[in-house]
Amino acid sequence: MICWYRTFAGLALLAAAMTAHAEGALLKVPTREGVTATLFWEAVPDAKATVFMFPGGGGGFGKVEDGKATGGNFLVRSAPYFLANGFNVAIFGRPNDMELGWTERTESAHMTDVAKVLNFVKQKSDLPVWIVGTSRGTVSATAMAINVRDPAIAGLVLTSSVVRYATPGAVPRQDLKAITVPVLVYHHAKDGCKHCQASEAPFIIKGLTNAPIKKLMVVDGGANPTGDVCAGQHWHGFIGMERNAIDQIAAWIKAPSN
Repeated sequence: MICWYRTFAGLALLAAAMTAHAEGALLKVPTREGVTATLFWEAVPDAKATVFMFPGGGGGFGKVEDGKATGGNFLVRSAPYFLANGFNVAIFGRPNDMELGWTERTESAHMTDVAKVLNFVKQKSDLPVWIVGTSRGTVSATAMAINVRDPAIAGLVLTSSVVRYATPGAVPRQDLKAITVPVLVYHHAKDGCKHCQASEAPFIIKGLTNAPIKKLMVVDGGANPTGDVCAGQHWHGFIGMERNAIDQIAAWIKAPSN
């Protein structure tokens, strides 16, 4: 009976450890004087790299329930597919002292925040880090690739990029020639958001004069778009094709090519 009890207890502890390992966590990272930024972190066994993600809109990843981020943003709801492809997931949330609008995402305070959060992520895992942004998050992702010069950063992925030149922080307006890592620009052909027209995505590629590898992928697919054309449940958010989209992005990260 004693041996059975010890075995049962051991199995219970193992199951608990596996459950804990399979769940993500909401973390608060000190970044500036009196400021913390939220981070969702979830690791996967035998990971190949970490994806450091910037959701769109005002940022954030929704509530964390049962170890999962619940936001409806394309990257947030697709986090399980990155995990399934062997990537740790780090989702940058929001600082506690400001909103993440258009202009804030390229300013020095935001870059300080993301650099401090990146350092925290590097303490969690020493694997290469791929910056991934979607929609307004591509403004932050691009600015980070330009301004945070950290050797851990392996590359940049931009989905549903802000390409309308008149929009503050638009990716083509930033100093793209300063980016020296591989870049994937992934866009839906039917994206209806005025800030993110697929026809203007090639301007990003044109500006990446010093990126060793740069790839534009304009895709089609999905089903049942609803709501705001600039929101995550429309073509802008690759609705109905999330798994396929992340599988394609993950395959490219593992073997970048022009």
